[in-house]
Amino acid sequence: MHYGRWLTRALVVAAIGLACFLLYRALSRYSFEEVVASIRSVPPIRLLAAFGFAGCSYLCLTLFDAFGVRYAGKRLPYIKTALASFVSLSIGHNIGVAALSSGAIRYRFYSNWGLNAEEVAKVVLFSGMTVALGLITLGGSGMLLNPAAAAQMTGFSAESIRALGLACLAIMCAYVVLSAFLRSSLHLGKWSFEMPSPRLASAQVLIGSVNFAFVAACLHQTLAAFTDAGYLAVSSVYVIANTTALVSHVPGGLGVLETAILYLMPGGTLIGALLAFRFVYFFVPLGFGLTLQFLSERRSFKEARKRKMDEAPPAQTMPADTRSAQFLSRRKSHCSGQ
Repeated sequence: MHYGRWLTRALVVAAIGLACFLLYRALSRYSFEEVVASIRSVPPIRLLAAFGFAGCSYLCLTLFDAFGVRYAGKRLPYIKTALASFVSLSIGHNIGVAALSSGAIRYRFYSNWGLNAEEVAKVVLFSGMTVALGLITLGGSGMLLNPAAAAQMTGFSAESIRALGLACLAIMCAYVVLSAFLRSSLHLGKWSFEMPSPRLASAQVLIGSVNFAFVAACLHQTLAAFTDAGYLAVSSVYVIANTTALVSHVPGGLGVLETAILYLMPGGTLIGALLAFRFVYFFVPLGFGLTLQFLSERRSFKEARKRKMDEAPPAQTMPADTRSAQFLSRRKSHCSGQ
């Protein structure tokens, strides 16, 4: 087996191990009774809706990869891109900076389906840009519609928040415009990257924004047991917190949920609200993602072993009539010797 395959497997194992460690560290701060109590505090209909919105978000995320593969100049069945997207991002979300931390798992899948390293890098880049475009589009809109909330969370003045909101929307518009006129390639060593087509760029803005809208809807449903804040308030606060974290270069969006929930629930307890959302959007998908990754690796191992057996040269077998002739010849020689 090539060293590249062993290295990819090692990176996948390391990513899964890190996700499990971070999950353990996140849960170890709470007792089992606190986890159960936080889930039970959410009305069943709200919890079901939260799972529904989380599922819609992950469905949007599969489109990131589907369009990303098209941007890379390849064609794959949707079921394959959906599998690679869900497994890599369900694990990557628990590590942080999901678009990048999921790269090793994406490479493991896509390299088996015929994509080279440059093409996988294009898928990862396209996915990361889609996340950023969706975030700055909704975040910029939220800053313009609710500058007071953004000012209170960040400490910036309302004028600075409005300027930042306009800058976010200007970046989004400039990206779409450049996709129509900028056709030159950006070269990094032997790799080259181009702007997507205007249709793909518009799709990035749309599905990126819809994804964050679904994430905010999931958060709103889990917060319903702890606050009376409406969906628009929750969504604007959530995307503003994410956008300011991105602008401030906060690694992995550290503290984004805490910032949003503290604003929505001043003086309230964070444990129940945080656990309910993380259970629905992070922990449950992680369980499914790890299971699918294990099943996929087992299937790949069986297929590789089968290919190796099929490629092995067949054992040299002697025709039956030749064996009979040799046997009679040896017997005749033996009798003559006697």
